[in-house]
This record gives sequence, structure tokens and C-alpha cells, in this order.
Amino acid sequence: MAPDDTRALARENAYRLLAACYYSPNKLLIEEDCFQNLATMLTELSTEAAAAAAETAALAATTDLQELLVQHTRLFVGPFELPAPPYGSVWMEKEKSLMGATTVQVVNFYAACGLQLAEETYQVPDQLTVELEFMSYLAFKQREAALAGNREEVDRQVGLQKEFLATFLLPWLGLFTDAVINDGTAPPYMALARATKAFVSADYECLNRAENA
Repeated sequence: MAPDDTRALARENAYRLLAACYYSPNKLLIEEDCFQNLATMLTELSTEAAAAAAETAALAATTDLQELLVQHTRLFVGPFELPAPPYGSVWMEKEKSLMGATTVQVVNFYAACGLQLAEETYQVPDQLTVELEFMSYLAFKQREAALAGNREEVDRQVGLQKEFLATFLLPWLGLFTDAVINDGTAPPYMALARATKAFVSADYECLNRAENA
């Protein structure tokens, strides 16, 4: 596999694994070494993000699964007021509520790319995990086009990723990750937040360089 292909696959998998790390923690997440696999994948993409992901893996390995679940629930799920709600509209809109105008815009962006959330899903369209998984999908489409030698489609997919990050994810990602870090009560997720911010920011810069090359 050529270096460019290796990096393209690493991007696709890094976004997918990053999303998985924000799922409610369970035995499978630990058994499949999701945190460490993320750290390994990020070594291809961002030294800073890889180091923070490695710290996440080390902290998670020494944290009881039940405690990890308690930390995750308190930060991201509730039922009480959340220190770091993982939803774009909560951070981007004055009302600070779910399913706002920006959520509709995200849904429309997915639809324009040929995707829609399954009816049976309980995920909110602008939830962090959904947006990260969508970026993984776009990275896959970019890699697929590159393998087919379709430069025009590669450029289109790069443009879609830049637009999505700039419009929907980056405007609130720093606020969200800072909230996790500043909460100060969940070291594994604090390290994961640093990895998330470092990787997505570095990836956006890389996409800009690729489009301008």
C-alpha cells in the first residue's frame, strides 16, 4: 500500500475509532482495545493526538469499567445537567437545546451526500459520534475515488469534508472538549478530549493543504 493510501485508510479508521471511544463503555470496547488502537492509528496522522490517545488508553486500562461508565454517563448522558453535552446544537444555538436549526442543516448535509439516519436509531443527528462517523464515511469515499483514479471526485470529497468540519463540527468541538477537560473529574475522557481536538484540528489543516496543493 502506497504512503498516501496508508494515510487515507488511517484517517478513515481514526474517525471511526474516535467515534467508538465516545460510545457508552462496555466490555467489548475494552476487549477490542479501542483506545490503544486509536492511539496506534493516530501515529500516522498527528503526534499530539497520538500521545493524548495513548494517555487515554493507559488511564482507561487502570480505571474500573463501572467507574468509566459512571464518568461517561455523568459527562455525556445524564439524567442530570451535563458538563459536556455531545450535541452541536447545544453549543451553537442561543437556546442551547437539542434538535435546533443547526441540527436540520446537518441532516440536510447528510442527505445531500446520500445518507440518512436509520429510523430505528436513537442517535441525534448532530451528536459527536454521528458527526465523527460521517467524517469516516467521507474519508472512505475520498479513498475510494483515489483508488479509482478519479481526481475530480477526490477533490469533491475533500471539499465536502472541509465544508462539514468548518460549518458543523469545528465551531463547537473546542467548546465541548474544553468542557470535558475543565470539568476535571474524568481523566480518561479528559485525555480523549485532547486527542479529539488535536486530531480534528490537524486533519482540517491537512485537508486545506491538500486542496490548495
